[in-house]
Amino acid sequence: MLDFLRRSVGATKKVAKSKPQAGKTASDNAATDQAQPERHKASGHKAARPKPGASLLPAVQRLSRDQHNISRKDISPNALKVLYRLNDAGFDAYLVGGCIRDLLLGLKPKDFDVVTNAEPEQVKQVFRNCRLIGRRFRLAHVVFGREVIEVATFRGHHSGSDDDEDTTPKAKTASSSEQGQILRDNVYGTIEEDAERRDFTINALYYSVSDFSVYDFANGLQAIAERKIELIGDPQTRYREDPVRILRAIRFATKLNMQIAPATAAPITELAVLLKNIPAPRLFDELVKLLLAGKAFDNFMLMRDTRVLKQLLPQLDKLLKQEPEGKAFLLATKALQDTDARVDADKPVTPAFIFAALLWYPVERRSQALVIDGLSEMDAMNIAMTEVLDDVQRTIAIPKRFTLSMRDIWALQSRLTKRAGRRAFKLLEQPKFRGAFDFLQLRAQAEGGELTELALWWERFQFADEAGRLQLINQLGKDGIDKGPRRRRNYKRKRTAE
Repeated sequence: MLDFLRRSVGATKKVAKSKPQAGKTASDNAATDQAQPERHKASGHKAARPKPGASLLPAVQRLSRDQHNISRKDISPNALKVLYRLNDAGFDAYLVGGCIRDLLLGLKPKDFDVVTNAEPEQVKQVFRNCRLIGRRFRLAHVVFGREVIEVATFRGHHSGSDDDEDTTPKAKTASSSEQGQILRDNVYGTIEEDAERRDFTINALYYSVSDFSVYDFANGLQAIAERKIELIGDPQTRYREDPVRILRAIRFATKLNMQIAPATAAPITELAVLLKNIPAPRLFDELVKLLLAGKAFDNFMLMRDTRVLKQLLPQLDKLLKQEPEGKAFLLATKALQDTDARVDADKPVTPAFIFAALLWYPVERRSQALVIDGLSEMDAMNIAMTEVLDDVQRTIAIPKRFTLSMRDIWALQSRLTKRAGRRAFKLLEQPKFRGAFDFLQLRAQAEGGELTELALWWERFQFADEAGRLQLINQLGKDGIDKGPRRRRNYKRKRTAE
């Protein structure tokens, strides 16, 4: 596949020297792909040819149908419907970004995004099954059952914020913060401007169903061939516009097995602090993409090396600085590696378990400090859990359904040590027992010692029959019995009649 891309890059360099010619109709390409639907042929619609890029972008490169490996059979039928219908309505429409990149690499895209010169309200007029969303940038979602095709209008450049007197009416739909972060970006433009506003060169790729060509505005094909993640434009400016691009750079690098270009990687350590300006719910969504996509361990290590982890989970980062290869590191990495293995095996995973592993030792350390201050073990654990989660929620808005599961897993850790009498049987009936037991096994791998024996005992107990379970409990002896201080009773002597 990479050899094919390298040959394609060489071929497109020749095309880029001259201005793209008028577009071919579907019938011109019948020999290289399936014929277009009859209604599309009848429309007489011709491909809108992107003009050579300006300013930051090099000359646009065009890959004709015989120069790339993308076929419509690999594209969502619903995405094709959106493209054809927009074209029939007189608009330009392209598949864009990650889906094109993945198809070129021979990967299966997770979703298909469409970009067009139709504004959101116009898209809604074309599709009855459309809803408009977003404030930062207005988008149209065309709904086909469970599949949603996202349609965005070509983005343009804006000259200032809403408060600037010299800002044109068109640009007054945009707004930026003092740090340069784009807060609202409903400025529409041309396909060239849209390409320039894309984040990475590998995402400035456009596919047209009018002539089945791929248009490369930022040397994305070369970046794919060289396995390089590179920002379009000045990295400092682009990260300030949207600090989440830092997380996207890390995710793309691990997902695609590529390297972040030196100029793109250089400002990350300095500008990672800007992630604190991102809304907490959005950071949670981005972090879930990093941790639940099968590359959690690689993403974690890269976030740690670039000091991004310090901004997202400062409690864990502090422990890792004190003990770089200590039990907090071992538990986190083992949990992430286990998650990656489950994703590869197509088994279910949950953010609750991952965050429970990442935050367990900050909770345990705080709980131990409160016990020293005189609180009971149970009260100390409850307060520690609340404090740590409240602190995390300021940066990452973990939904309540996950924090409740995390609390259950944490609270059961101390109860798993108390197995005398009927306690073990009652714990086995707890809804979160399995998660708590899996968590105990990871802790045992990280710490060893008594935890290893405890995890082994619970593993035997689960798979034993009734008689075997009773035998395991009887063999505990004093182990697993939590007597605690017994309360003395004061008996008053009965007075006898004198």
